[in-house]
Order: sequence, then C-alpha cells, then structure tokens
Amino acid sequence: MKTLFTMISMALLVSCSGRVGKYNNKLSMPVAPEIELINNGNVKFDDFFLDKTMRLDYYHSGNSRADHFAMDEVVSDGIWFGSRTRLIDNLSLGLYFFEVADKESRVILYSKGFSSVFGEWQTTGDAKDNWGTFSESLRFPWPKKPVTVALSRRDSMNRFERVWTIEIDPSSRQVNPADIIHTNRVDIIAENGPADEKADIVILGDGYSRKEMEKFRSDAARLAGYLLETEPFRSRRGDFNIRAIETPAETTGITKPHHKVFKRTPLSVHYSAFDSERYALTHDNKTIRNIASQVPYDLMVIMINERTYGGGGIYNQYLTVSADNKYTRYIITHEMGHHIAALADEYYTSAVSYDLPAVTVEPWEPNVTAYLDKSNLKWKDLVESTTPLPTPWNKEAFEKEDFAVQKTRDSLRKAMVPEKIMEDLFDKQLSEEDALFASEKYNGKTGLFEGADYDAKGMYRSQTDCIMFTRHMTFCKVCRAAIERAMDQMMK
Repeated sequence: MKTLFTMISMALLVSCSGRVGKYNNKLSMPVAPEIELINNGNVKFDDFFLDKTMRLDYYHSGNSRADHFAMDEVVSDGIWFGSRTRLIDNLSLGLYFFEVADKESRVILYSKGFSSVFGEWQTTGDAKDNWGTFSESLRFPWPKKPVTVALSRRDSMNRFERVWTIEIDPSSRQVNPADIIHTNRVDIIAENGPADEKADIVILGDGYSRKEMEKFRSDAARLAGYLLETEPFRSRRGDFNIRAIETPAETTGITKPHHKVFKRTPLSVHYSAFDSERYALTHDNKTIRNIASQVPYDLMVIMINERTYGGGGIYNQYLTVSADNKYTRYIITHEMGHHIAALADEYYTSAVSYDLPAVTVEPWEPNVTAYLDKSNLKWKDLVESTTPLPTPWNKEAFEKEDFAVQKTRDSLRKAMVPEKIMEDLFDKQLSEEDALFASEKYNGKTGLFEGADYDAKGMYRSQTDCIMFTRHMTFCKVCRAAIERAMDQMMK
C-alpha cells in the first residue's frame, strides 16, 4: 500500500507581538526539520505537472502564541489556473510562503506567498484568550510524482521560517483526482485568452436570492467595470479573464451582527469580522473553494448583496465587497490592492481590531516602511533629489479633520442610521481632504510621508494620498508598480 502523506512536522509555537508579520521571539520555537530544497528557477511545466490543480486542505489552529497544522484532504480543484512558465514566486510577499518540491531530487517545482484569515485573527485580542481553528488551502499544479510541500511563515525579523512539511503521493488511493460535477451557472464577463496567460478573476455572490440572479449578473458586470476603470487595471484590461458563478440563496442579504441581523447564506459571509462592523469575511473556506473550482481563477471576488458599507481583502485568498454602497467602486478597488499585491492599509485614523505594538523591523508590505534603513528606502528610485526625506505634509490639520469624522462615524453606526447618512459623511470627508491635499507642496510627489499602516508615528507611506490611504480613486506610483509585478507573476 502506498502511503499518502508523511507528516514531518505539525506544530509551531510563536510569541506574537500583535501585528501581522511582526513577532517577538521570547519563546523557544520548535519548527519543521530543515529539509534542504534546491531552487533551480522555473522548471518545464510538462515534465513535472498535469494540466489540473491540486488543492491541499488543512486546518490551522492556535492562539496568539501558537500555530498548529493538520492535514484535511487532497482533492482536484479543476484545470490549472496559473502561469505554466512562472512557477517560482519571486515577489516575497505575504505572511506565509509555501514550496512544492520533487520528493526525490528536492528541486523546487512551484512556490507562492499568501496571507490568511487565521494570520489576521492571531493579532486580535480574541486570540490572546481563546483558541481558534480555520480551514485553509494550498493550490498548485497537479504533480506527476511524489512531492514535498513545505510551509513557512515570517519570524521575528520577517524572514520566512519553515513551520510545516508534508509529503504527498499523487498516485495514492487517498488523493482524490475527481472533479466536482458543477451545476451552477457561469456568466462570462471578459475572456481575453487562455487561463495560463491571463489574470483570472472569479466573482461569487452571497445574499442573492433565487429571484435576484439577474441583479447578481448585473452587479458582477458593474463591479468588474469599476475595477477595470482604475489604473493600472485599466491599461491592462486585456490581461484579465472575468467569470461569475451564481450561488442563489433562500433569502436576501447576509449576517450583520452589529445590526442584530442573522442569516444562513451559501457562502457564510458576515459583517463584524474580528468585531469590526465594516469588516466582511467568511470562514467557510472549503465551500468557496469548491464552488470556485468550476472555473480557473487567480483572484476571488465575493460580492455581498448589501448596501451597508463593508468589505475585506486578504492576499491571495479572496476579497469581499458590498455591492450597493455609494462607495462600492472604492471598496472593490482598495480591497483588490490587498488581495492581488499584498498592499498594506495606509490609513491610521480609523479604528481597527488588531493589537498594534511598536514596529521594530521593516514591514514586508511593498507600500509602507518604518524607514529603519536610511540608505535603502524601498521606493528610492521614484524619489526626486529635491524631495526631502521624511517629507513634510500638513499632518496635524489632516488628523484634526479625520479624527472628527471617525468620531461622528462611530456615533452614527451606534445609532444605526440609514446608510445614506453615512455616505453623506464620507462625501464631506472627501471634500475636506481634497482642499487639504491641494495645498500640499509635495502633493503628487513620491517621498516619505509619516502616518501609515494604522500608525500615526514611525510608519510612512510614499505619497500624500493613495486609494490605500483615503477613498480617492488613484493608486500611488509605488502601489501601481506592486500591482504590475503581481499581475506579471500570474501570466505567461
């Protein structure tokens, strides 16, 4: 009998400082045995892989100080979705990173960085007192021969350190190569070429009743259009394939705990993730993966049939967006920044659910910096010689206006006012920001502007404004470049 898996290591203990990717190593850290893997660059796809996707489902458990991994199952996830030539991920993004290596030769065949819901939850206050278990998946080309899958996460210096290793024999009776027989309707929004040569987006919907499928189709086309109207997506709209899969519900809308609204929906998306009323996530990983496997996809958008402002975006996992808010265009584009390129939030005046310690190492996200290495700024090639570092801006005036808006916002949410009142508040906020930024000496210049990644002090962004900072519909030059690199990694 052939053995399906050899579990080389299943657990890691860490001491988490409270922010994604920043750790204090005060504990001893048992890690996976260091199996030396050989990186020879991209291999020839057809020599090692079949044209289908293997999905390794596993459970990620722990609290703020511990990670444990346990295999669930290995299944087929449809045809192969990604590039057949760019198999090695050179972006070095995400809280986690996995590598697939030929078991016999140890040559790396495929690798990819990602983040996860667990990784975010682990930085919340809830994780200090409770244990949690989350379903997660690794997707990679279906190997022809046995492989070693090695999972790493960032250590106290933000370097990837091995935490779990497992061997998979694709010919084992316990590996399920059967594809799901899908019955959901697929709507083609844009089709510009083979999946391995394009960036493929799948759009799912939650909270759309059976009578609202026409609305779902219209919303999917509208939101796809919103995304492709913003640079750099606009210039590269021919590089996308976009498909929507219909998942009708028995009722309209989704769960909103802060509003005392509770429902059971096909994808189990809910507001109030990590007790943030605007944060919408689902923990039902296997359900969304099974549904999405009907089509090839690099990126997953989950539309929620709600007007209430909300959404979320996790690198190489999925994004969510409320379909009917006045700021839906902003939400989907902002969250795609997280999802496609691991961009950090640049704002720092809004309340968040994470415990935020002092930053002691350079963040790994491409668009923020702690500026600890004064001679090696991430985006130094974009800075003009006449721009001072750090770069002055009217920070005090901005904070005075923005903190006042956040205070009003909190009171309006507690009063559960109609959504239009909240949208009007955001309109007023944008108008005030427009006036303030117009007077900035270095507006539009790339520099080093203090205030980013939820920190008013000691963290910096590259421009006065960006869609990752406010609701203005423009990515800064640094964010645009990061998105371009991420798109190139997905394509031939």
